[in-house]
Amino acid sequence: MKMIRAIVRPEKVSGILDELSDAGYAAVTKIDVVGRGKQRGIKVGDIHYDELPKEILLMVVQDAVVDEVVHLVIKNARTGEKGTFGDGKIFVSDVERAFTVSSGEEKL
Repeated sequence: MKMIRAIVRPEKVSGILDELSDAGYAAVTKIDVVGRGKQRGIKVGDIHYDELPKEILLMVVQDAVVDEVVHLVIKNARTGEKGTFGDGKIFVSDVERAFTVSSGEEKL
């Protein structure tokens, strides 16, 4: 299993979630966050915005569907056809073990 962490623009989240759900990937955790990428925020006039609003979407999926899920997120998170600074990042990492809290069952 893999954990996919997608940091995306807040205005893109509902489209991403709709597309994931339509494709059969309804299990997602969404967290409101602030941060900045390598562009170090943005400057508008004399004001520098160091922390920008983002959302993190967390998903655990089977190894075989990681590429499909990542592609769906990228397709729906991009601004315009080629994307732009601040569209986000996606991180994929291994999940060693997972448990259901209510039953205590280990899920593979």
